[in-house]
Amino acid sequence: MQPEDLVGHELRQAAQDGRDAREIEERWYAAGGAPAPDRAGASEPPAPPRLRELAGQLLDELALLESPLAADEPTGPAEIMAACPHWPGPPEAAATIGRDRLHAAWLGRAAGCLLGKPVEKLPLTGIRALARAAGNWPLATWFTEHGVPPELLAAHPWNRRSAPTSLAENIDGMPEDDDLNYPLLTLLLLQRHGRAFTTADLARLWLDELPAGRTFTAERIAYGNLLAGVEPPETARFRNPFREWIGAQIRADVHGWTHPGDPAGAAAQAHRDAVLTHTANGVYGAMFTAAALAVAAGGESDVHGCLAAGLRVVPPHSRYARAVRLGIETARTEGEFEAVVDRLHAAYDSTHHWVHVLPNAALLAAALTHADGDFTRSIGCAVSGGWDTDSNGATAGSLAGLLAGTPAALPDQWTAPLKNRLATSVPGFDRTGFDTLAALTHQEALRP
Repeated sequence: MQPEDLVGHELRQAAQDGRDAREIEERWYAAGGAPAPDRAGASEPPAPPRLRELAGQLLDELALLESPLAADEPTGPAEIMAACPHWPGPPEAAATIGRDRLHAAWLGRAAGCLLGKPVEKLPLTGIRALARAAGNWPLATWFTEHGVPPELLAAHPWNRRSAPTSLAENIDGMPEDDDLNYPLLTLLLLQRHGRAFTTADLARLWLDELPAGRTFTAERIAYGNLLAGVEPPETARFRNPFREWIGAQIRADVHGWTHPGDPAGAAAQAHRDAVLTHTANGVYGAMFTAAALAVAAGGESDVHGCLAAGLRVVPPHSRYARAVRLGIETARTEGEFEAVVDRLHAAYDSTHHWVHVLPNAALLAAALTHADGDFTRSIGCAVSGGWDTDSNGATAGSLAGLLAGTPAALPDQWTAPLKNRLATSVPGFDRTGFDTLAALTHQEALRP
């Protein structure tokens, strides 16, 4: 949240939006400002007071620059619906979802997240080298240090926080992760406020139940804005260069799970969640994911139909829609998934941060398309493609778990190490079993 770090990220977002920020950029670097940190979240040491004050001023000036893409990428719900010519109608008949399907979804999300945790933040070359050294390529099981040369581990160290709990030799239940914390918070939100919750309800829930230290990027900025008295949806816009990153997309699952066969209802609910922290493409990530999962929850479509349904709630001329279409088309035209990933990295690496929603959306769509519903391949492809590995693995596992339909249909190698237990700092859920979470989610899915 250091202003001097946010400027670099906002300058990059401005370039992606087509906003002319050259004069502001020149002033920033002339004053001694630095680009945004590439991998870590904050630079050290903090900037001197003079530079920090300038950073705040420039962030406010950048916010006034209009994007030429704004007409194709609205954030308001009515404008989004108007931009989507194939917006889905209400379901002809009310669909239901069983506890087993929800149980598989929770397990799938956890397994995919856990697979990606030790290699989060690593470059693609490092992920491939570590997996190959362990004889685990294409990626088909947990990462491990066994058999990996020490010099390779030194060159590509595991994620510092995750390795002690997420390598094959260390897994003992599902460790805490924001990709699981947010579905728990959504479950709490629905229990307290039902489907008619407002964005303000979500904001109050976060302040009551979400530790600030468990938030990152756009969520952390929005949290700080709430504490400073900024009201949603301005919380998503005020000095928030991460508003089109992946955070809202990882919060969308329960909205989809509890709307079986109703992608429009799921997307609308996900929108009210997402606008606390995100705008435009960041919001579309939540809506796309919720809609795709809603169709999967209905049990009447394959993975390709789910992805197509997700695209129906995204403005077709937006960069998010183009990213998803690129991922699908690349997976269909390339025989080997490595070649798919190489093409996507060539398209995005030089312009987008590894947590931005667009490259991750393209990769997620490609992984699910290539895997064709197979659970192991779904999470393996999503994680092996790099970028936000645990988040992509989680979402891929969620959808593939729904399509599998029951925990028994998921390979035991992925579910047994979870030991029907997850760790979390969300009050009331620590060490809860996934079967219990499925039952609680089922209650919300049945609520009118």
